[in-house]
Formats: sequence, structure tokens, C-alpha cells
Amino acid sequence: MDADTETVESAGVDGLASAGATLAAAQQRPVCVIGLGLIGGSLLRAATDAGRRTWGASASTTTAEKAAADGYDIAASVDEALARAAVEDALVVLAVPLTALDDVLATVAREAPECRLTDVTSVKVPVAEAVARRAPATRFVGGHPMTGTEFSGWDAGSLQLFHEKVWVVATEDDADLEVWVDVAALALACGAVVVPAAADEHDLAVARISHLPHLFAAVLAAVGADGGELALALAAGSFTDGTRVAATRPELTAAMTEGNRSALLSSLDDALGRLGAARGSLASTGGLLATLTAGHDGRTALDGARSARREVRIDLEGTPAEFLEDMRELGRTGGRVIGWTSEALDAADEAMGIEA
Repeated sequence: MDADTETVESAGVDGLASAGATLAAAQQRPVCVIGLGLIGGSLLRAATDAGRRTWGASASTTTAEKAAADGYDIAASVDEALARAAVEDALVVLAVPLTALDDVLATVAREAPECRLTDVTSVKVPVAEAVARRAPATRFVGGHPMTGTEFSGWDAGSLQLFHEKVWVVATEDDADLEVWVDVAALALACGAVVVPAAADEHDLAVARISHLPHLFAAVLAAVGADGGELALALAAGSFTDGTRVAATRPELTAAMTEGNRSALLSSLDDALGRLGAARGSLASTGGLLATLTAGHDGRTALDGARSARREVRIDLEGTPAEFLEDMRELGRTGGRVIGWTSEALDAADEAMGIEA
């Protein structure tokens, strides 16, 4: 890691059986993945490689057959996978597009109504609302791995997709702390780092650094293509880098961006205002220095934030309220969780020994 590692000792699972037992259980909990595209398929691979007992399911027969042919435990149906999750107290991970979420949640409510539940969707408030509406008895803590490629499907998956990438874990006031630990432990086991964030703050942030870039990539790609064969023949790094995510299947990008409409509209208004000012300056004075300087400063800020990031290890002592607030503040200030303290790991090892 680039930054110095700190230790945070104000976490909390107060009122649960014990901190050590909670962490030990989270590190061993089975994982059921519903949806085996790029993210879900990569998650099944990574969790299996980390030693977790895993199984998955897909609504696509072709996808399910490919995953099974590669040696993974694939249920005959989503219903069967969820029923098994209920019996084995697995962490269920929903890796389906936002547009499919309501139907899948209806199945969750029928087959595993009180399961431990998370997701990998790129928006958090709409997902939390859907869970409350469709499967209210589940123990839900949202998640969002900040990773991916322009490709999709099982074949696009990778064992290393989450390696050293950020995995947001939703950290609401009423978060179920056992499940929060389950989700964080899964993210860390897959090689990611954890950034805790409130759902609404997450959605505002990703509108600016993920969803708006997808829109800009689409516009930039269309404008470039309209320049004809010569323009495309001359296209180099700045164009190809800026348009990479435009190669994503449009329906997937639409589900992501439209699902965060309110936050994206605000970011888009900001961007359009800046573009309008740039056009006005170019038309009147021929100068774009102000726009370019603001962009340069923004990129410099990104590089600075990456080099000065705060990395911490956490334990599981204290009160839930303190834990949740400490975690949200860690995320707000650019920090991230890279693991557990040695004391927390020792307590987990001791709990496993006692249980054995």
C-alpha cells in the first residue's frame, strides 16, 4: 500500500454474541451469488478462490452452463440457490441489473425471506428502497465494488477484478452490524479495500465520478464517429481512453445512469454549465485557459488524494453508533479499510478454536 497504515479501535458490534465470534463467522460464511455476469461471475470466482463455500445461479441457461463447465457449483435455478442459502445461512449477493431487481427480490422474499443480503449495484438508495418494498424481512446491507470493464457476461469475469479496488459498504444508522461485517469480510477476502459510506452520499459521489463519465464517453464517441473515416483513423489515446466505457452494452449503462437520475441530473447541470462557459469564452475571446486550468487542478487533486489516502485496520469493540459514525467519517475523508486489527483476528481465531 502507498500510505501509512493506521489502526482504528472504535468499531463496534455491541450487543452481539462476541466480536471474535462475529468476525470468525463472517470469514467462513457461505456465499450465494445471484447473477453471473462480469461482476457476479468474478465474485463467484474470487470468493471460491478465497476458500469460501460458494454457489451461484443465473436466469440465463447459457451462462449457468458455462459457469458449471468451468467447475463452479451452480444451482439449477435461482429459487433453488436461494432456498439453499436460507438453510445454510449464507450471505446472498444480488449481482443483477437494477431493472431486474424487483423480480429477483420477489424470489428472495419467497425462498429466503430472512436471509443476509447484499448487492453489487452501482446505486444504493434505489436498491435499499426496493429491498424495503419487496423483501423487508431480509437483513440487508448494500455494497458496490468500484470496478468493471466495458465487457459483460460470464466470459468477461476475472479472478482479479476486485484486487486492490474499492468496495463500498453501505453504512446507515440502522445497519445490521453482523451483516455489515459479513459484507466487509467478503470484500476483503476478494482482495478489495472497503470504503464505508451512507447510501445517499454514495449516490451523489458516483454520479460525478462514474455515471457522468459514462454519459460523456457516449457523447464523445458519437461526436468522433460523426467526424467520418478520417477522424476515426486519427483517433489516438485521448479519444480511445475517453470513450472506453462507451463500449459497454447500452442497456446496462442506461439502467445504471437512469437509476441515479436525481444525483446525475445535478452533476450533469454542473458539467453543462462549465461547458457552456467554455463555449462562451471560446466564442468571445478565443480563450479556454480557465476551463483547462480547472480540469488540471481537478486531476491534480485526484492524484493527491490517491497518494495521501488513509488506510486503516479495524477491530470490533465499542458501540454500534460509534462504529457507524466512525466508519462514515472515514469514508467521507477519503479513508478505506484494508483489514482487521491483530487483536480482532486473534479473537476470531480463539472463537473458532472454542467452537471447534
